[in-house]
Amino acid sequence: MSARSPEEMKLITRLCQEDGEFDRLWKEHEDFDRRVTEMEGRHYLTPEEELELKRIKKLKLAGKDKIEARLRTCKAASPV
Repeated sequence: MSARSPEEMKLITRLCQEDGEFDRLWKEHEDFDRRVTEMEGRHYLTPEEELELKRIKKLKLAGKDKIEARLRTCKAASPV
């Protein structure tokens, strides 16, 4: 994910502790990010691996959208 401000990271930490669904989304997104980085670092991907990489990227983006929506909602509810 893009660089986050210390305030955003505090909010993310709090949400991970208080909300199991947010925690799952955050950990899943980090795992997808790690997998994408690892796969993109390879010199060659088989056609199956290329399809898997595209699938992971789509899942990662969908998760990021959910995370960002939740962060916007929390920021709007209690502006920093």
